Amino acid sequence: MSLDESRFASLADPLLERIADAVEDAIDDSEADLHAGILTLTLPGIGQYVINKHSPNREIWLSSPKSGAHHFGWSGERWVSTRNAEIELLGLLLAEIGVVA
Repeated sequence: MSLDESRFASLADPLLERIADAVEDAIDDSEADLHAGILTLTLPGIGQYVINKHSPNREIWLSSPKSGAHHFGWSGERWVSTRNAEIELLGLLLAEIGVVA
């Protein structure tokens, strides 16, 4: 699904904020730093995740210490992997760090 820049921002910005809040609320000693569309999560015993908006492609990119790099596009309902539509951003985060945003 093609998104214009405004629609992309209206979907991606609140999502990054929700993820940051959920991680900080659920995981003791975690750090969530959101700046300029880049969310860095530092999780004790797990490592560092980087989740960022990639505006030129209208995607959200994830770097995970557990599963590596992923790109997610908006399906009209959720953020799904551009390589494997069975992988969904929030589902992946839930599986890897146990947090629901």
